[in-house]
Amino acid sequence: MKKGILGLLLCFILVVSGCSSTTSGSENDVPKEIRLGYQASPNGELLAKARGSLEKKYPETQIKWIKFESGRDINNAIAGGSIDFGLVGTPPGAIGVANKLPYKVYYLHDIIGESEALIVKKGADIKSLEDLKGKKIATTFSSTAHYSLLSALKNKNIDLKKENITLLDMQSPDILAAWNRGDIDGAYVWQPLQTNLIHADGNVLISSKEVAKQGSITGEFGIVHEDFAKKYPNIVKGYISILNESVNYYHKNPEKSAELLAKELNLTPKQSLKTMQQLTWLNKSDQKAYFQSNGKLAHVLKDTGDFLEAQKDIPSSPDLKTYQQALLNNFSK
Repeated sequence: MKKGILGLLLCFILVVSGCSSTTSGSENDVPKEIRLGYQASPNGELLAKARGSLEKKYPETQIKWIKFESGRDINNAIAGGSIDFGLVGTPPGAIGVANKLPYKVYYLHDIIGESEALIVKKGADIKSLEDLKGKKIATTFSSTAHYSLLSALKNKNIDLKKENITLLDMQSPDILAAWNRGDIDGAYVWQPLQTNLIHADGNVLISSKEVAKQGSITGEFGIVHEDFAKKYPNIVKGYISILNESVNYYHKNPEKSAELLAKELNLTPKQSLKTMQQLTWLNKSDQKAYFQSNGKLAHVLKDTGDFLEAQKDIPSSPDLKTYQQALLNNFSK
C-alpha cells in the first residue's frame, strides 16, 4: 500500500511539474499514432507518402496523413495540438516562430523556384507588373506566394492603394473557382494549381525564381511539435532518414517518382515531373549550410519576419537568435 501511495504521489508530482509531457524518450519509444499535416507539394514528403515509406518503417504505428491547403492552417493545427508534424513555407514559419507556436524546424524540404508564380489571364492585357493597375489578384495570405507577390511589387515600387490593385485572400480551390467564373484577373499560386490555371487560358507573368534572384528567397520546411520531438526524438530522426531517402530516390528515379506523385497531384506524369523540377529538392547533405548555428535558414526566416513586420502582418519580428533556436539542427547532422 505504501508503494502504491508513493507511486500515486510521484505521478501527481510529474503531472503538476509537466515532466510527463517533456521527458525525452528512449530509442525504443514508438507512438501508437503519428499525425502528419501535409500539403500537396511536389517534394520529398509527398513522395514518401506516395511510397508508403513511413508505414513500412513503423508497421505497428497508425500513420494519419491530414491534408491542408496552406501553412497558416498547419500553424493553427499545431497550436491546437491536432498534428505532430507539418509542412509550412517560410512566411507562415516565420509567423509561427514570432508567435511562439510550440514547434521546431527539423527539415528543409525545398527551395521554391518556378513552382510558384503569378498567373494572369491572357485576355486581361497584363504584360508587366505595372499593368496590374486596377486588377484583381488572388493569393493565399501569409503564404510563400503572398510573400513573393508583395516582394515583387515592392521591388518595382508599385503601391497597391495608389495603383488600385485588389488582393483577394483565397485558398486554392476558391482561386480555381474564381478564375473559372472570371472574377479575378490573375493569381499568385503554387503547383499543381498553377498548371491548372495555365491550361485554363493563363500565362506566367513572374515566378518566385525571379523574385528570389532579387533577394526574397522562399522555401518549404518540416516542423514538429515540441512535445512530440522531446518524447520521440528517434521518430524525428527516423522520419528525416525517410525524407532523405525520398529525395535521393527522386534524383535517381525522376520518371518513376513523377508517376507516383501524379496521383497525389492529380496531374499527368509529364506534368508532375515538370512541377517537381521547378523546386530544388534538398537532401541532408545539402541542408547543412542552412541548419548550422549561423546558417542560411535562420537568416531567411529573420528577413521574412522583418518583411512581415513592415507589412504589419505580425506585431514584431524577433531577433536572429530566436529564429536560430527554432531549428533542430542536431537532427539534421
